[in-house]
Amino acid sequence: MKALQINAKDKVAVAIEAISAGESVTVAGKNITLLNDIPAGHKFALCDIPEGENIIKYAFPIGHAKSDIKTGEHIHTHNTRSNLGKLLEYKYEPNFEEIAPKSPKYFMGYKRADGKVGIRNEIWIIPTVGCVNSIVREIESLSQCYKTENIDGIYSYNHPYGCSQLGQDCLMTLDYLAGLIKHPNAAGVLVVGLGCENGNIDELKKRLGEYDESRVKFLVCQESADEISEGVSIVKALAEISDTYRREKCPASDLIVGLKCGGSDGFSGITANPLLGAFSDNLIAMGGSTILTEVPEMFGAETILMNRCRTPELFDKTVDLINNFKKYFMRYGEKVDENPSPGNKAGGITTLEDKSLGCVQKGGSAPVEDVLSYGEQVSVKGLSLLQAPGNDLVASGALTISGAQLILFTTGRGTPFGCPIPTLKISSNSRLADFKSKWIDFNAGQLLEGKTMEDLTQEFTDYILAVASGETPAASELLDKHELAIFKDGVTL
Repeated sequence: MKALQINAKDKVAVAIEAISAGESVTVAGKNITLLNDIPAGHKFALCDIPEGENIIKYAFPIGHAKSDIKTGEHIHTHNTRSNLGKLLEYKYEPNFEEIAPKSPKYFMGYKRADGKVGIRNEIWIIPTVGCVNSIVREIESLSQCYKTENIDGIYSYNHPYGCSQLGQDCLMTLDYLAGLIKHPNAAGVLVVGLGCENGNIDELKKRLGEYDESRVKFLVCQESADEISEGVSIVKALAEISDTYRREKCPASDLIVGLKCGGSDGFSGITANPLLGAFSDNLIAMGGSTILTEVPEMFGAETILMNRCRTPELFDKTVDLINNFKKYFMRYGEKVDENPSPGNKAGGITTLEDKSLGCVQKGGSAPVEDVLSYGEQVSVKGLSLLQAPGNDLVASGALTISGAQLILFTTGRGTPFGCPIPTLKISSNSRLADFKSKWIDFNAGQLLEGKTMEDLTQEFTDYILAVASGETPAASELLDKHELAIFKDGVTL
């Protein structure tokens, strides 16, 4: 198979491998002679498409023809224009099916006193402000002697914020830090402040609410004669408590999994993203939860999600989620369709609609059960939508603070980044999986090589449970994960 029509309604096919101009391929019951070279992952026309007519992929428009397009012609940025750009009005037309329950599967996790379950048993050292980044790194370095075989790691995190921020922008930083402090993958947390910052520890505690005083400790550097020595002593005490935790058998319903994509290519919407969608449905069928974010990468596919909302109230919240993010773009004078990235385009993605229709497939087919603001934690089982941008690091951080214990990250181009929780990279194609084996955790490209979705979903689910049980580390856990990326929207003094 050299090319694939994804949906019978599509006017385009995707090249599975590079095809030369003049070569004939059989796809969708037609014999098509290519008028141009078609790189792998790119599209070509299955029929003539007049100027101004919509180009259909995934059974939906991905834009319209800027000029007449002939059968067999390469379809990409040179002859396609997005249909996006304005705020829209939407009508609720429910279109979803219930996910049939499945027998539970299990993993070995860490049960916390607040009822949450972690998949790692770590100690986190978190700065309230960038001024103390060097302090927390030194505390981390000197505390490694207290790590035991029952403690998965002692990590400090860095960020440049926490001071010179005003209003909602400062609150977003505090909510981010509060979400980290509450995270169940951390058995113990040391929060280190400077003392004079806007987002000081007293202000942070207001956003944090109730917390376990045996698990969470605070240190203000300006109030300590030797903050490094004091910090190390606090970590030693936290390590003694953290060392008492042991993995216990937990149902998959205790899992909250973040769904993310980055460096997508023309195969992402055919292999890796649908695999995550199948996994999401599978986990939800077992009582678990998933979170879909990257709001700008819902533009053009938003009605699919809106009509999967369980209630009219959730539909209204999803409309606000989409339109408020468009207003955010407009407030800064940016175009709503300023996406995809150069790497996306090189991989075969043409417009934001093209990217979005592939992106939302990570959410499977389950009903939307909740819509979360940035920093809000999951409280309802099933699929939740989350307010966050498409940026890989910022969106992954947002998934973390909303309660995801791990992130599934699909990619067609590859990326090595990590965040505080295991971030598994799922390749859309086998070439990437082979070429960047130290970055990639799982190869969804097998779907183009004879593996069925049912078989690969089963294999993938078992793999995720093994990672959650600590049997297999994510590739990102073997690299650096010290940097935090916090969503910023405001003035810096």
